[in-house]
Amino acid sequence: MPLKLLCLQGDGIGPEIMEATLTVLNSVAPALGQPIELAHADIGFASLEKSGSTITPKVIDAAEAADGVILGPVSHNAYPPREQGGLNPSGVLRKELSLFANHRPASTWSGLEAPTRVPFDLVVMRENLEGFYADRNMHSGSGEFMPDPDTAMALRKITRDASMNIARAAFDLAETRPGKHVTAIHKANVMRVSDGLFLECCREVAADHPQVVYDELLVDAAAAHLVRNPARFDVLVTTNMFGDILSDLASELSGGLGLAGSLNFGHDHAIAQAQHGSAPDIAGQDKANPVSLMLSAEMLLRHLGEGRAADLIRTAVTAALASPETRTGDLGGALGTQAFATHITTIIQEKLQ
Repeated sequence: MPLKLLCLQGDGIGPEIMEATLTVLNSVAPALGQPIELAHADIGFASLEKSGSTITPKVIDAAEAADGVILGPVSHNAYPPREQGGLNPSGVLRKELSLFANHRPASTWSGLEAPTRVPFDLVVMRENLEGFYADRNMHSGSGEFMPDPDTAMALRKITRDASMNIARAAFDLAETRPGKHVTAIHKANVMRVSDGLFLECCREVAADHPQVVYDELLVDAAAAHLVRNPARFDVLVTTNMFGDILSDLASELSGGLGLAGSLNFGHDHAIAQAQHGSAPDIAGQDKANPVSLMLSAEMLLRHLGEGRAADLIRTAVTAALASPETRTGDLGGALGTQAFATHITTIIQEKLQ
């Protein structure tokens, strides 16, 4: 049976980095245990123009039927209001496919100077379906509202089920890593009820994993420790908004969001998604760094049991980033998006031979 992947290129630089990623994906075909069958569908502005919505029920159904999805960046801040079809495809898919975990690794790269002088290798395991995210924490309507013209309010939703799911995912991951250490990030000194429930769930799961070191840290202290000594951390588990902010910080410390892979997953589905935005200012100029989406695709392959092919992508990207001559312009190199993809495939082909 082929491995069925749905490709949603998105907006801005999405088409360019998707093309580069698929070039690399095709190059690892000999290392796969099964052939890949690629399908494509429109989301974002392309879908809005054709169908009146940035993501359609047909695309959601296709994502549910696929073994995995590769999702390009979207320009959702520029979309029209929801009632005019301006849905955030990423948020919609996370909710519709019950993708409760957002797995975001960050590490320094050999030969690539990063803002931090301390080598580190950590993962932020971010809850993905609730928290302060107004577009996904209500069954109907938005979690933000205005009772009068001068007052805006937002609801934060924390549930036991979601907290247990993300805690289990974090501890399961920690068991596979050398550090075997989970840090729960919270603000329970202020949000005693909601973060109190989150921590209760983390402690319950920790009790079932005695071989994993467990501690807790306030989110403001966690940000400070990330800047001072990110090597202190192994796996950070936290709620949606805190995870979004801290994972971006960790990725910038490792060299930039252009290097930041990401995997959204639940019990039945998984989506590879670059951490960064759609960068419309450089769209169509062959300047975009495709590493983030490439590494996200690598994570998806690994999640689907294709570890050998995933290792080839990781090894090739690591080798390319080690030399200034084989990096993209944002990292001081001279290669454009597609030339970088070609270089990665050359390394992969050499490894396969």
